[in-house]
Amino acid sequence: MGKPKLALTMGDPAGIGPEITVKSLFDATVYEESQPLVVGDVAVLEEALRFSNLSATVHPVSHPDEGVYQVGTIDVLDLANVNVSTLKMGQVQAAGGKAAFEYIERAIRLAVAGEVNAVVTAPINKESLQAAKVPYIGHTEMFAELTGSKQEMTMFSILNLKIFFLTRHVSLRRACELITRERVFSGIEKSLSALRQLGFENPHLAVAGLNPHAGEHGLFGREEVDEIVPAIQMAKDKGWNVTGPVPADSVFHMGRMGRFDAVLSLYHDQGHIAAKMMDFERTVSVTLGLPILRTSVDHGTAFDIAGKGIASPVSMREAVKVGAEYARRGVRLA
Repeated sequence: MGKPKLALTMGDPAGIGPEITVKSLFDATVYEESQPLVVGDVAVLEEALRFSNLSATVHPVSHPDEGVYQVGTIDVLDLANVNVSTLKMGQVQAAGGKAAFEYIERAIRLAVAGEVNAVVTAPINKESLQAAKVPYIGHTEMFAELTGSKQEMTMFSILNLKIFFLTRHVSLRRACELITRERVFSGIEKSLSALRQLGFENPHLAVAGLNPHAGEHGLFGREEVDEIVPAIQMAKDKGWNVTGPVPADSVFHMGRMGRFDAVLSLYHDQGHIAAKMMDFERTVSVTLGLPILRTSVDHGTAFDIAGKGIASPVSMREAVKVGAEYARRGVRLA
């Protein structure tokens, strides 16, 4: 494969998504590694350039093959679905949620049709999606439903460590209920499969503990004893290189130091906090279990600074680069 074509969804138009999208495209290495096509709204992108004090040619196209793909020109599949004069920057609104969903929907169609090699997503706002009556709580759920996928899973790529998530957008109480030996075993299996696709010949996976001190053999909860340890033993019986449960207050540091190739986090904040403390801006989210490749920033719409021209594009740029690298290598992680 030459330079892969990437569909960059610009996210909620009232957030920092359009700003970090255009800023990321001023990095020459992005064009050395990929052909980035923004799926968004020309008027919003031009406004983002204006308040960021940047100058570039915004080039509307109707098909990915029409892109120029060079620094100084931002190729855009223009959905023209935002009225800039009535858009309220930094605010929850139905117009923002509706537009953001439409960008994602179009980008998925492009990827499923093989017209782009991967999708890279800028942040969306869950309240704006609800205001627009979009029937999904977030990106992962949209991608799963719109691609007919049933076993999606999230992986973070951060420094030299990969973090997988057994559960994500559910309450902590519900996450605990979902930690069954069958689900933990399945999470281990999918994590190891993804690592092998990424080039790890015999990957070493650590499973984080759920309770303090990984439960202390039932002293602080039975989940480890009844569900997590049996799942890990099932994996070991297959000859897989799995360690755990390792107390969550140390497992991510141990992984960062090279003790493990990856960590299976049991719930959303457990892994998110660890990754963002390591390097907030360079944490890239990758969705597993899809027929298409999708990478994303791992931060929100930052409504408090939207429209001020001060948002950092580092996370978006890293998501583009990871998307390009995995696309070139033919990684699907399905």
